[in-house]
Amino acid sequence: MQLSRRFAMTALSAAVLTAVYAPQVTANEGISDNEIRIGYLADMSGVYRDPIGPLGEDAIHMAIEDVGGSVQGANIVVFSADDRNSPDVGSSVVREWIDERNVDMVTGLVASSVTLAAVSLLQEADKLGLVNGAVSSGVTNEHCSPNHIHWVYDTWAMSNGTAKAITQEGYKNWYLLSADYSFGHALEADVERIVTENGGTIVGRARHPFPNNDFSSFMLQAQASGADVIALNNAGGDTINAVQTAGEFGITQAGQVLAGMVLFSTDIRSIGLENAQGLQFTKAWYYDLNEETRAWAERFRERTGSMPTMVHAGIYSSTRHYLEAIAAVGTDDTQTVRQQMADTPINDIFAKNGYIREDGRRVKLSSCVWRAVERVAYPVD
Repeated sequence: MQLSRRFAMTALSAAVLTAVYAPQVTANEGISDNEIRIGYLADMSGVYRDPIGPLGEDAIHMAIEDVGGSVQGANIVVFSADDRNSPDVGSSVVREWIDERNVDMVTGLVASSVTLAAVSLLQEADKLGLVNGAVSSGVTNEHCSPNHIHWVYDTWAMSNGTAKAITQEGYKNWYLLSADYSFGHALEADVERIVTENGGTIVGRARHPFPNNDFSSFMLQAQASGADVIALNNAGGDTINAVQTAGEFGITQAGQVLAGMVLFSTDIRSIGLENAQGLQFTKAWYYDLNEETRAWAERFRERTGSMPTMVHAGIYSSTRHYLEAIAAVGTDDTQTVRQQMADTPINDIFAKNGYIREDGRRVKLSSCVWRAVERVAYPVD
Protein backbone atom coordinates (compact mmCIF):
# COMPACT_ATOMS: atom_id res chain seq x y z
CA MET A 1 0.00 0.00 0.00
CA GLN A 2 1.42 3.35 -1.01
CA LEU A 3 1.28 6.31 1.33
CA SER A 4 1.12 9.81 -0.11
CA ARG A 5 1.68 12.86 2.06
CA ARG A 6 0.44 16.40 1.62
CA PHE A 7 1.34 19.32 3.85
CA ALA A 8 -0.79 22.32 4.80
CA MET A 9 -0.82 25.04 7.44
CA THR A 10 -3.62 26.06 9.78
CA ALA A 11 -4.67 29.69 10.10
CA LEU A 12 -2.38 29.93 13.12
CA SER A 13 0.59 28.43 11.29
CA ALA A 14 0.48 25.24 13.38
CA ALA A 15 1.98 22.40 11.37
CA VAL A 16 -0.66 20.09 9.91
CA LEU A 17 0.16 16.73 8.34
CA THR A 18 -2.32 15.08 6.01
CA ALA A 19 -1.86 11.39 5.25
CA VAL A 20 -4.13 9.57 2.81
CA TYR A 21 -4.36 5.81 3.10
CA ALA A 22 -5.44 3.49 0.28
CA PRO A 23 -5.87 4.22 -3.43
CA GLN A 24 -9.06 5.69 -4.80
CA VAL A 25 -11.76 3.05 -5.08
CA THR A 26 -15.48 2.91 -5.78
CA ALA A 27 -17.25 5.75 -3.99
CA ASN A 28 -19.45 5.05 -1.00
CA GLU A 29 -22.35 7.48 -1.05
CA GLY A 30 -22.99 6.93 2.65
CA ILE A 31 -19.62 8.45 3.55
CA SER A 32 -19.31 12.20 2.92
CA ASP A 33 -16.79 13.12 0.22
CA ASN A 34 -15.87 9.43 0.08
CA GLU A 35 -13.33 10.23 2.79
CA ILE A 36 -13.19 9.74 6.53
CA ARG A 37 -11.39 12.79 7.89
CA ILE A 38 -9.72 12.63 11.31
CA GLY A 39 -8.09 15.51 13.14
CA TYR A 40 -5.42 14.78 15.75
CA LEU A 41 -5.07 17.72 18.16
CA ALA A 42 -2.41 17.46 20.89
CA ASP A 43 0.45 19.14 22.67
CA MET A 44 3.37 18.49 20.32
CA SER A 45 5.99 20.67 22.00
CA GLY A 46 5.11 21.33 25.65
CA VAL A 47 4.73 19.43 28.92
CA TYR A 48 2.61 16.65 27.36
CA ARG A 49 4.80 16.08 24.32
CA ASP A 50 6.53 12.91 25.53
CA PRO A 51 3.61 10.96 27.03
CA ILE A 52 1.21 11.81 24.18
CA GLY A 53 2.47 14.28 21.55
CA PRO A 54 3.55 13.31 18.01
CA LEU A 55 3.53 9.57 18.73
CA GLY A 56 -0.23 9.67 19.19
CA GLU A 57 -0.52 10.09 15.44
CA ASP A 58 1.39 6.84 14.97
CA ALA A 59 -1.25 5.13 17.10
CA ILE A 60 -3.94 6.51 14.76
CA HIS A 61 -2.12 5.18 11.71
CA MET A 62 -1.77 1.76 13.36
CA ALA A 63 -5.54 1.68 13.85
CA ILE A 64 -6.06 2.65 10.21
CA GLU A 65 -3.73 -0.11 9.06
CA ASP A 66 -5.48 -2.66 11.27
CA VAL A 67 -8.88 -1.98 9.67
CA GLY A 68 -7.37 -2.46 6.22
CA GLY A 69 -6.35 1.09 5.26
CA SER A 70 -9.81 2.15 4.10
CA VAL A 71 -13.41 1.74 5.22
CA GLN A 72 -16.29 0.85 2.89
CA GLY A 73 -14.16 1.99 -0.04
CA ALA A 74 -13.51 5.40 1.50
CA ASN A 75 -10.06 6.89 1.99
CA ILE A 76 -8.97 7.85 5.51
CA VAL A 77 -7.34 11.25 5.90
CA VAL A 78 -5.49 12.43 9.02
CA PHE A 79 -4.73 16.04 9.92
CA SER A 80 -2.59 16.89 12.94
CA ALA A 81 -1.77 20.09 14.79
CA ASP A 82 0.01 21.39 17.88
CA ASP A 83 -2.50 23.05 20.22
CA ARG A 84 0.35 24.56 22.31
CA ASN A 85 -1.82 23.90 25.39
CA SER A 86 -3.81 26.98 24.44
CA PRO A 87 -7.64 26.92 24.27
CA ASP A 88 -7.50 29.77 21.76
CA VAL A 89 -5.08 27.94 19.47
CA GLY A 90 -6.95 24.67 19.82
CA SER A 91 -10.30 26.30 19.08
CA SER A 92 -8.95 28.02 15.99
CA VAL A 93 -7.51 24.77 14.65
CA VAL A 94 -10.71 22.82 15.24
CA ARG A 95 -12.85 25.57 13.73
CA GLU A 96 -10.65 25.59 10.62
CA TRP A 97 -10.84 21.79 10.38
CA ILE A 98 -14.63 21.93 10.60
CA ASP A 99 -15.15 24.85 8.23
CA GLU A 100 -12.43 24.20 5.65
CA ARG A 101 -11.56 20.49 5.87
CA ASN A 102 -14.90 18.97 6.85
CA VAL A 103 -13.38 16.71 9.52
CA ASP A 104 -15.63 13.95 10.83
CA MET A 105 -13.83 13.27 14.10
CA VAL A 106 -11.20 14.93 16.29
CA THR A 107 -9.08 12.88 18.68
CA GLY A 108 -6.12 13.42 20.98
CA LEU A 109 -7.58 16.32 23.00
CA VAL A 110 -5.05 16.52 25.82
CA ALA A 111 -5.19 19.60 28.09
CA SER A 112 -8.62 19.81 29.70
CA SER A 113 -8.95 23.53 28.93
CA VAL A 114 -8.24 22.90 25.24
CA THR A 115 -10.54 19.88 25.20
CA LEU A 116 -13.52 21.71 26.68
CA ALA A 117 -13.15 24.47 24.09
CA ALA A 118 -12.82 21.96 21.26
CA VAL A 119 -15.76 19.72 22.18
CA SER A 120 -18.04 22.76 22.35
CA LEU A 121 -17.25 23.50 18.70
CA LEU A 122 -17.67 19.86 17.74
CA GLN A 123 -21.11 19.79 19.33
CA GLU A 124 -22.16 22.92 17.45
CA ALA A 125 -21.11 21.34 14.16
CA ASP A 126 -22.39 17.85 15.07
CA LYS A 127 -18.94 16.30 14.71
CA LEU A 128 -17.44 13.67 17.01
CA GLY A 129 -14.66 14.09 19.59
CA LEU A 130 -12.74 11.14 21.06
CA VAL A 131 -11.10 12.49 24.22
CA ASN A 132 -7.97 10.52 25.10
CA GLY A 133 -5.55 12.85 26.87
CA ALA A 134 -7.74 15.12 29.01
CA VAL A 135 -8.39 13.84 32.54
CA SER A 136 -10.98 16.20 34.07
CA SER A 137 -14.14 14.31 35.02
CA GLY A 138 -16.02 17.48 34.00
CA VAL A 139 -15.59 16.36 30.37
CA THR A 140 -18.46 13.92 30.88
CA ASN A 141 -20.08 15.50 33.93
CA GLU A 142 -21.14 19.12 33.55
CA HIS A 143 -19.81 19.24 29.97
CA CYS A 144 -21.46 16.00 28.82
CA SER A 145 -22.72 16.07 25.22
CA PRO A 146 -23.81 13.58 22.55
CA ASN A 147 -20.77 14.57 20.49
CA HIS A 148 -17.79 13.34 22.49
CA ILE A 149 -16.60 10.22 24.28
CA HIS A 150 -14.10 10.20 27.17
CA TRP A 151 -11.90 7.17 26.56
CA VAL A 152 -8.73 6.64 28.62
CA TYR A 153 -9.15 7.92 32.19
CA ASP A 154 -10.64 10.68 34.31
CA THR A 155 -9.94 12.38 37.62
CA TRP A 156 -12.60 10.31 39.41
CA ALA A 157 -10.95 7.05 38.41
CA MET A 158 -7.37 8.13 39.04
CA SER A 159 -8.16 9.57 42.48
CA ASN A 160 -10.15 6.49 43.46
CA GLY A 161 -7.31 4.23 42.38
CA THR A 162 -4.55 6.07 44.25
CA ALA A 163 -6.01 8.29 46.98
CA LYS A 164 -8.44 5.67 48.27
CA ALA A 165 -5.82 2.94 48.45
CA ILE A 166 -3.20 5.10 50.19
CA THR A 167 -5.67 6.54 52.71
CA GLN A 168 -6.93 3.08 53.56
CA GLU A 169 -3.32 2.03 54.19
CA GLY A 170 -3.34 4.48 57.11
CA TYR A 171 -1.83 7.61 55.55
CA LYS A 172 -4.50 10.05 56.63
CA ASN A 173 -3.02 13.56 56.35
CA TRP A 174 -2.74 14.93 52.82
CA TYR A 175 -1.20 17.98 51.15
CA LEU A 176 -2.60 18.83 47.70
CA LEU A 177 -0.34 20.41 45.07
CA SER A 178 -2.33 21.14 41.92
CA ALA A 179 -1.83 22.63 38.48
CA ASP A 180 -3.76 25.89 38.35
CA TYR A 181 -6.19 25.18 35.51
CA SER A 182 -9.32 23.10 34.96
CA PHE A 183 -7.62 19.68 35.04
CA GLY A 184 -5.73 20.41 38.27
CA HIS A 185 -8.82 21.89 39.91
CA ALA A 186 -10.95 18.85 39.01
CA LEU A 187 -8.32 16.40 40.20
CA GLU A 188 -7.83 18.32 43.45
CA ALA A 189 -11.57 18.21 44.15
CA ASP A 190 -11.81 14.48 43.44
CA VAL A 191 -8.77 13.66 45.59
CA GLU A 192 -10.11 15.73 48.48
CA ARG A 193 -13.46 14.00 48.27
CA ILE A 194 -11.93 10.50 48.26
CA VAL A 195 -9.52 11.28 51.11
CA THR A 196 -12.22 12.71 53.38
CA GLU A 197 -14.68 9.93 52.54
CA ASN A 198 -12.07 7.45 53.74
CA GLY A 199 -11.32 9.19 57.01
CA GLY A 200 -8.44 11.38 55.89
CA THR A 201 -7.77 15.10 56.32
CA ILE A 202 -6.43 17.79 53.99
CA VAL A 203 -3.78 19.65 56.01
CA GLY A 204 -2.69 22.06 53.27
CA ARG A 205 -2.81 22.88 49.59
CA ALA A 206 -1.23 25.04 46.89
CA ARG A 207 -1.72 25.64 43.19
CA HIS A 208 1.17 26.16 40.81
CA PRO A 209 1.25 27.90 37.41
CA PHE A 210 0.80 25.74 34.31
CA PRO A 211 3.33 24.86 33.10
CA ASN A 212 5.91 25.36 35.83
CA ASN A 213 9.67 24.74 35.98
CA ASP A 214 10.55 25.67 39.56
CA PHE A 215 8.84 23.63 42.29
CA SER A 216 11.26 24.48 45.12
CA SER A 217 8.94 26.73 47.13
CA PHE A 218 5.95 24.46 46.58
CA MET A 219 7.76 21.32 47.73
CA LEU A 220 9.21 23.11 50.76
CA GLN A 221 5.68 24.15 51.77
CA ALA A 222 4.45 20.59 51.32
CA GLN A 223 7.37 19.21 53.32
CA ALA A 224 6.80 21.71 56.14
CA SER A 225 3.10 20.79 56.35
CA GLY A 226 3.98 17.49 57.98
CA ALA A 227 1.48 15.70 55.72
CA ASP A 228 1.73 11.94 55.40
CA VAL A 229 1.07 12.22 51.66
CA ILE A 230 1.81 14.88 49.04
CA ALA A 231 -0.63 14.52 46.14
CA LEU A 232 0.68 15.76 42.79
CA ASN A 233 -2.43 16.86 40.94
CA ASN A 234 -0.61 17.60 37.71
CA ALA A 235 0.87 15.66 34.80
CA GLY A 236 3.67 15.44 32.26
CA GLY A 237 6.58 17.83 32.70
CA ASP A 238 5.04 19.37 35.81
CA THR A 239 4.95 16.02 37.60
CA ILE A 240 8.51 15.23 36.51
CA ASN A 241 9.80 18.54 37.85
CA ALA A 242 7.90 18.17 41.12
CA VAL A 243 9.17 14.63 41.79
CA GLN A 244 12.76 15.55 40.94
CA THR A 245 12.55 18.52 43.31
CA ALA A 246 11.15 16.27 46.04
CA GLY A 247 14.13 13.98 45.52
CA GLU A 248 16.55 16.88 45.90
CA PHE A 249 14.94 17.76 49.24
CA GLY A 250 14.88 14.15 50.48
CA ILE A 251 11.13 14.24 50.99
CA THR A 252 10.36 10.55 50.47
CA GLN A 253 13.54 9.52 52.29
CA ALA A 254 12.21 11.41 55.33
CA GLY A 255 9.00 9.38 55.26
CA GLN A 256 6.46 11.42 53.30
CA VAL A 257 4.65 9.61 50.48
CA LEU A 258 4.47 11.10 46.98
CA ALA A 259 1.27 10.23 45.14
CA GLY A 260 1.37 10.84 41.38
CA MET A 261 -2.24 11.20 40.35
CA VAL A 262 -1.56 11.04 36.59
CA LEU A 263 1.76 9.38 35.83
CA PHE A 264 3.10 7.93 32.58
CA SER A 265 5.85 5.40 31.92
CA THR A 266 7.69 8.14 30.02
CA ASP A 267 7.67 10.20 33.23
CA ILE A 268 9.48 7.45 35.14
CA ARG A 269 12.21 7.34 32.51
CA SER A 270 12.66 11.10 32.84
CA ILE A 271 12.52 11.13 36.64
CA GLY A 272 14.96 8.23 37.03
CA LEU A 273 14.49 5.26 39.34
CA GLU A 274 16.41 6.80 42.22
CA ASN A 275 14.04 9.77 42.50
CA ALA A 276 11.00 7.61 41.67
CA GLN A 277 11.50 5.25 44.61
CA GLY A 278 8.39 5.11 46.80
CA LEU A 279 6.23 6.98 44.29
CA GLN A 280 2.70 5.57 44.19
CA PHE A 281 0.32 5.89 41.26
CA THR A 282 -2.49 4.34 39.22
CA LYS A 283 -2.44 3.44 35.53
CA ALA A 284 -5.35 3.00 33.15
CA TRP A 285 -3.29 0.64 30.97
CA TYR A 286 0.21 -0.79 30.88
CA TYR A 287 1.94 -2.46 27.98
CA ASP A 288 3.15 -5.40 30.05
CA LEU A 289 -0.37 -6.53 31.07
CA ASN A 290 -0.49 -9.64 28.90
CA GLU A 291 0.76 -11.22 25.67
CA GLU A 292 -1.66 -9.21 23.53
CA THR A 293 -0.61 -5.84 24.97
CA ARG A 294 3.07 -6.77 24.77
CA ALA A 295 2.75 -7.74 21.10
CA TRP A 296 0.97 -4.49 20.22
CA ALA A 297 3.46 -2.44 22.23
CA GLU A 298 6.34 -4.08 20.40
CA ARG A 299 4.76 -3.08 17.08
CA PHE A 300 4.49 0.46 18.39
CA ARG A 301 8.12 0.46 19.51
CA GLU A 302 9.32 -0.87 16.15
CA ARG A 303 7.46 2.00 14.49
CA THR A 304 8.36 4.84 16.88
CA GLY A 305 11.41 3.74 18.87
CA SER A 306 9.46 4.13 22.13
CA MET A 307 7.09 2.03 24.21
CA PRO A 308 3.48 3.31 24.21
CA THR A 309 1.83 5.09 27.10
CA MET A 310 -1.75 4.48 28.23
CA VAL A 311 -2.91 7.42 26.09
CA HIS A 312 -1.22 6.06 22.97
CA ALA A 313 -3.07 2.78 23.54
CA GLY A 314 -6.32 4.68 24.09
CA ILE A 315 -5.91 6.66 20.88
CA TYR A 316 -5.42 3.41 18.97
CA SER A 317 -8.39 1.76 20.66
CA SER A 318 -10.84 4.63 20.21
CA THR A 319 -9.83 5.29 16.59
CA ARG A 320 -10.17 1.64 15.65
CA HIS A 321 -13.55 1.36 17.40
CA TYR A 322 -14.70 4.45 15.50
CA LEU A 323 -13.57 3.13 12.11
CA GLU A 324 -15.11 -0.27 12.75
CA ALA A 325 -18.39 1.43 13.62
CA ILE A 326 -18.37 3.26 10.27
CA ALA A 327 -17.69 -0.03 8.52
CA ALA A 328 -20.64 -1.60 10.29
CA VAL A 329 -23.20 1.13 9.51
CA GLY A 330 -21.88 2.28 6.13
CA THR A 331 -21.96 5.99 6.95
CA ASP A 332 -19.89 8.63 8.75
CA ASP A 333 -23.00 10.39 10.10
CA THR A 334 -21.94 11.42 13.62
CA GLN A 335 -24.90 10.25 15.67
CA THR A 336 -25.32 7.00 13.73
CA VAL A 337 -21.66 6.15 14.25
CA ARG A 338 -21.70 7.15 17.91
CA GLN A 339 -24.73 4.93 18.52
CA GLN A 340 -22.99 2.01 16.84
CA MET A 341 -19.91 2.60 18.99
CA ALA A 342 -22.11 2.57 22.10
CA ASP A 343 -23.93 -0.57 20.99
CA THR A 344 -20.71 -2.49 20.33
CA PRO A 345 -18.65 -3.99 23.20
CA ILE A 346 -15.01 -2.90 23.31
CA ASN A 347 -12.59 -5.82 23.21
CA ASP A 348 -9.10 -4.88 22.15
CA ILE A 349 -5.62 -4.26 23.53
CA PHE A 350 -6.88 -1.43 25.72
CA ALA A 351 -10.13 -2.75 27.19
CA LYS A 352 -11.95 -6.03 27.60
CA ASN A 353 -15.71 -6.16 28.06
CA GLY A 354 -15.80 -2.39 27.86
CA TYR A 355 -18.69 -0.18 26.84
CA ILE A 356 -19.63 3.48 26.39
CA ARG A 357 -22.04 4.89 28.95
CA GLU A 358 -24.85 7.23 27.97
CA ASP A 359 -22.85 10.20 29.28
CA GLY A 360 -19.99 9.38 26.91
CA ARG A 361 -17.60 7.82 29.39
CA ARG A 362 -15.83 4.66 28.24
CA VAL A 363 -15.95 2.04 31.01
CA LYS A 364 -14.05 -1.18 31.56
CA LEU A 365 -15.77 -4.15 33.14
CA SER A 366 -12.76 -6.42 33.47
CA SER A 367 -10.95 -7.20 36.72
CA CYS A 368 -8.04 -4.93 35.82
CA VAL A 369 -10.07 -1.71 35.82
CA TRP A 370 -7.88 1.22 36.85
CA ARG A 371 -5.12 -0.97 38.24
CA ALA A 372 -4.27 -0.43 41.86
CA VAL A 373 -1.31 1.39 43.39
CA GLU A 374 2.11 0.49 42.03
CA ARG A 375 5.39 1.01 43.87
CA VAL A 376 8.21 1.83 41.50
CA ALA A 377 11.04 -0.58 42.17
CA TYR A 378 11.85 -1.81 38.66
CA PRO A 379 13.00 -0.40 35.33
CA VAL A 380 10.30 0.94 33.02
CA ASP A 381 11.14 0.33 29.34
